[in-house]
Amino acid sequence: MRRSPYKRACPHVRHCCVKSIQTHTWTSLKLPRSKTILRAAPSYSYQAYNEEFMKLIKTEEAVGQVLCHDMTQIIPGEFKGPRFRKGHIVTEEDIPILLSMGKENLYVWEKTEGILHENEAAERLAALCRNENMNASEVKEGKIELRAAIRGLFRVDSKRLNAVNRIDELMIATRHGNTVVQPGDKLCGTRCIPLVIDEKKLIAAETAVGKKPILELLPFKLRTAAIITTGSEVYHGRIEDKFTPVLAQKLAAYGIQMRNHVTTDDGLNHVTQAIADMRAKKPDLILCTGGMSVDPDDNTPGAIKKSGARIVTYGAPVLPGAMFLLGYYGDGMPIMGLPGCVMYAKATIFDLVLPRIAAGIKLTRRDFTTMGEGGLCLGCDSCHYPICPFGK
Repeated sequence: MRRSPYKRACPHVRHCCVKSIQTHTWTSLKLPRSKTILRAAPSYSYQAYNEEFMKLIKTEEAVGQVLCHDMTQIIPGEFKGPRFRKGHIVTEEDIPILLSMGKENLYVWEKTEGILHENEAAERLAALCRNENMNASEVKEGKIELRAAIRGLFRVDSKRLNAVNRIDELMIATRHGNTVVQPGDKLCGTRCIPLVIDEKKLIAAETAVGKKPILELLPFKLRTAAIITTGSEVYHGRIEDKFTPVLAQKLAAYGIQMRNHVTTDDGLNHVTQAIADMRAKKPDLILCTGGMSVDPDDNTPGAIKKSGARIVTYGAPVLPGAMFLLGYYGDGMPIMGLPGCVMYAKATIFDLVLPRIAAGIKLTRRDFTTMGEGGLCLGCDSCHYPICPFGK
């Protein structure tokens, strides 16, 4: 069976306004004025949108009306493509152009109470996602993209995202949450699937989301850090401290300056006193390196606890980095105990946690227990972190 030219010219008219084609099977469909066209028979059922939402009018009478499909213009040797996009509102200046394209009649969308055009729906859907640090694209074919306006930490409320995506004919697709983004990076795309949609579905989505956006983009807030290097081998000068330069470089990537640094001997009291001294200098963050294993001389976890910090976790389901420790003081200052792998491995738990801490996120035990899936670094010969499965 041959394909009718009407299918290409007007893919969204009346009962044919189905966007997604699942198979290449074609069936006959009768339209007004005895025009027979072909439509795709998808492999599963779509809602057939009633012709009451479309109307055929003279082009000269179309000013202010919304086009139901793309209008292609062909200028031999110069241009071939959509001159007017679906959803375009016809202006007085458009009429001569449309007539020159052979469009003496147009299918336009007829406003019906309780039924939204895809572009209206897309704008309401994007509003459920966007916070103040995101820029929205122009709505096009029922789709809006959000991009980062700043460098920061991108986060997703997965539970509310899934609640929206469970509503038929609406969708939101995002990049992974808890990732660092740069200005201009794409964050998400929202779309209304059909050309027109029952407003009740948008209301259901808005109810599921509530007042707070599903997505957030947070700037990095922490500015200063103190580093405590533990270990008799470094304290007595037997080996060079190669840990601190690595940390200084990682901190600088988030705008955090290493303001204070001290090296201390092993021993619970030595480390505890070093922590107290650094606390008095009021940095935004304290990092302790070394002494994190179960050896008799490794006293860093005990010293952090003795210093008055509330321990969130000692140990995490992440490799490299299982011996990681995070705690907080009463004033909100975070303190971390970093295992030796942070010094030599390209990507560790520290790389997963630091962006969140830098953005001022207060982590809980649950944040760590959910890291197990994706928490295994594959140790690739060529490291592409963060563009890899680690931490996702």
